[in-house]
Parts: sequence; C-alpha cells; structure tokens
Amino acid sequence: MKWLKRKQDEQPQLSLDQQRADKLAELGAQLWASRQEKGLSLEEMVAITRIPRRLLQAIEEGNLNDLPEPIYIQGLIRQFADALGFNGVEFSSQFPVVSEQKKLQPVGESPSISLLRPIHLYLLYILVIVCSVSGLSQLLNNAALRANDNENTPQINKETVADSQQKLIKTEPVSDRITKEKNNQSVQIGVTLKASSWIRVIADGKTEFEGTLPEGTHRVWKAQEQLTVKTNNAGGVLMSVNQQAAKEMGELGEEEEIKIAAQPEL
Repeated sequence: MKWLKRKQDEQPQLSLDQQRADKLAELGAQLWASRQEKGLSLEEMVAITRIPRRLLQAIEEGNLNDLPEPIYIQGLIRQFADALGFNGVEFSSQFPVVSEQKKLQPVGESPSISLLRPIHLYLLYILVIVCSVSGLSQLLNNAALRANDNENTPQINKETVADSQQKLIKTEPVSDRITKEKNNQSVQIGVTLKASSWIRVIADGKTEFEGTLPEGTHRVWKAQEQLTVKTNNAGGVLMSVNQQAAKEMGELGEEEEIKIAAQPEL
C-alpha cells in the first residue's frame, strides 16, 4: 500500500525548456493584450524600449527559438513590462531562468555560499543586459546624428554613410536579414477572444484552424499571400493585422468573413 501511495503522489515533471516555453507564451499573451488595450504598435514599443522589433514580436508570440539565452529573455521581458506599466522585476521573475533542482542547497554546503553565488551571477547578468542595450542604443543614435549632420556636407556624406552601413552590415546577423526578406511579402493576423467563438482560418488556400476557441484565447497566424478569417460571433473576436491595433470583426452574434492580402513593405 505504501508503494502504491508513493506512485500516486509522483507527478511527471516538465523539462526546464518546456517550463520556459509555457511561461513565455503566458507572459507574452499578457503583454500583447496590454499593448493592444493601450493602442500601441510594435514600432512605438521599439522607440520606447530600444528593443529590436523581432525580439518584441518573439516575446508576444512565445517563440523561444528566436530569442537569446534565458537570462537575457528575462531582462527583455522586464523592459517590455516596465514600458507597459507593469512592475517589470516582479513580472519577469515569473520566467524560469535556473532549474528548481539547481536551487536546492546540497548537503554539507555552506549556507552563505549557496545564497550569495546565484545573487552575484544574477546581478552580473543584469549588468551585461543593461550595458548591451545601452551600447546598441548609443550606436544607433550616433549613426542617426552623423547622417543628419552630413546632409550639409555632400563631400563627406558618401564616406560617412558608407562607413555606417558597413558597421551595420557587420553587426547584423544573417538570420535577421533572412527574416526581413521573408517578411517583405507576408501577412500576419492575431486574434484575441472576448467571448467563446467559432473560427476558421485559411492561409494561402489551406485551412490552418477550424473550431471553437474559449474566451481569453490569443492566437497568431501567418501567410505569404492571403489570410481569410471567418467567425460566427464577430463582436467577440478582436483581430489585429500585421501587429497593428486590434479591432472587433463586427457585431456580437453576427457571422463575418475577412480576407487580407499580403503587401510588400515599402
């Protein structure tokens, strides 16, 4: 009987990566909903937080693969949350950085060592994040100032612009350029359910989803050419196109179908 009781008490533990992915999806949905309520676009959030657009978008979509190391993710979440009026430190602390097993104090280890060591590492990581963001912001500001100053000096303009372009090309990862090229001719929609509603989403002629989503659900779909969204409760569905402010699809209880074609970025 004791053996059976221990078996019942045991519960499968999620891996650390799965815990991070689940928590990132939860926090990202909260940040997305808060940004939509305030009527702010991703471009405006980039100007406020000095965080690249692709990282803000990855946080909102819960895309762990497009983000850096967990400790940096926690710092980005803190800045994002602060900009939207949350308590950034408290909000970002929900994202797991270190495994719970690693936090346990080994038998015989000095209490002072087990307590001080993680705190020192955490402070060091935060310092690195702050320095990295500040350095990137200063670099972009300096490049913009040089470009504005050189408008009155045509002879120096070519050399200065060429130097700044070479620096930006060297520091921009290949993956960023590929992502930008893919996004030049694509369309993205995000939906948030104010009330339980039936939804069908067709991307480039293929049905990506069809079913009933509960209240509070947030989902994102992408397509290269066209997205079609149909619902039987237009007033219960908030829809945003290409990260713009979300709007209701129509009136409560009414059936509505919206088609959105991709347009190349100018």
